Amino acid sequence: MSQLGFAEYIWLDGAVPVRNVRSKTRIIPIRKDQVDLASFPTWSFDGSSTYQSHSSDSDLTLKPVNFYRDPLRGAGSYLVLCEVLDHEGQPHCSNTRALLRQILEHSASKDEPWIGFEQEYTLYRDGHPLGFLIKGAPRPQGPYYCGVSIEDIFGREFVEDHTRACLEAGLAIYGINAEVMPGQWEFQLGYRGLADEEVGALEIADQLWVARWLLYRIGENHDILPSLSNKPMSGDWNGAGCHTNFSTKAMRDPGGISVINHAMILLKDKHKNHIKVYGHELEKRLTGQHETSRIDEFRHGIADRGSSIRIPYQVMSQGCGYFEDRRPGANCDPYQVAARLIKTIVNLPEDQFEIHSWGLQPDTPHL
Repeated sequence: MSQLGFAEYIWLDGAVPVRNVRSKTRIIPIRKDQVDLASFPTWSFDGSSTYQSHSSDSDLTLKPVNFYRDPLRGAGSYLVLCEVLDHEGQPHCSNTRALLRQILEHSASKDEPWIGFEQEYTLYRDGHPLGFLIKGAPRPQGPYYCGVSIEDIFGREFVEDHTRACLEAGLAIYGINAEVMPGQWEFQLGYRGLADEEVGALEIADQLWVARWLLYRIGENHDILPSLSNKPMSGDWNGAGCHTNFSTKAMRDPGGISVINHAMILLKDKHKNHIKVYGHELEKRLTGQHETSRIDEFRHGIADRGSSIRIPYQVMSQGCGYFEDRRPGANCDPYQVAARLIKTIVNLPEDQFEIHSWGLQPDTPHL
């Protein structure tokens, strides 16, 4: 038997230079004992109001591609992630998920790429990061990272609500912590050691966008605006990144360290290609200070948080595992980051599956 439930359709808009998540609600009949993608029909929306079309040809299609339990509305309701299609049923030019999907379908899936994201973000209220005074600033950074006390920690109630929501939605969240700057936090998505859990690149990139949607949606309840700015405060403060943990099956298998070392050669050769799609205003974060490498250089190191790529100590000692790409910024598009890493590591020709910073700005967004 079916009952009516909420389906929150979520998609990426066409804003440049930083993508936004949009959503709208559909009431649909859902069978409790049989919920799959077929339960959620395609839907249309006005692309001229999301920077994805012009008003003279505004209809675009939302195609459900993944879904999760809705932790805010409760049982019988779902968060439905969608790809955007044009009027011919083809991926819209803003549809970066389709690019990652095509790369995986073409050849990369046999390499079983796994990915994890360490999403940093900053909590704002009234135009200021939590913990910053309207006049003046807090103590210099030092006591805030993983700190405890009302003197050093700001926004924990919001963070706890977001973490519970991610767990209830079924996202692969495995950690949270306060970061180096007041009002700055991080959550991690990816492999948790569960044998039956999907941690492939497409799935975890999907989950990061849903987790970001939950950040903004829960922020409404707290009168807090989460920011993914790469450099939320100028001066002697850390920026915000989206460090990306990556591996292929060959890297995870015994002796995989040799595969990781070879990947460093490939990544160095394509460094500029990666920087192009790793986030907006990345140059403000990748300065060579505050636990970053310079934007114009590539280097890797063992346990070195000032490098472009960090290889953890345990990976070296075990002789296999993963590497951490520390270059992606907090506002990066995880589909583009994953696509670029896979394309480089699998060594696909540059003229195949072109990855680029794109933008379609309608002349009149709202009519």
